[in-house]
Amino acid sequence: MKKHYDDIFTKYLPTIDLHGYDRESARVMVNDFILENYKDKSKSIIIIHGVGMGIIKKAVHETLKNNRLVLKYNLHSFNIGMTVVTLK
Repeated sequence: MKKHYDDIFTKYLPTIDLHGYDRESARVMVNDFILENYKDKSKSIIIIHGVGMGIIKKAVHETLKNNRLVLKYNLHSFNIGMTVVTLK
């Protein structure tokens, strides 16, 4: 079964799914996920925050903006429920 976020460009990138998290837990999980993947020398990661009311997306983007290990981040072109992050 194809997942809603699978595509040939992001299929093999490290991914975290934040469905069911509150905003504070999401911030902690995102920072931990970034640090873990930075140590593993991953250059790109995927954060699935969903669409909903945008509360988790906003918290994730604020966290990414303030994280020194993040080079850039963008919403995925075809799925606005996930963000593609480039690490330093």
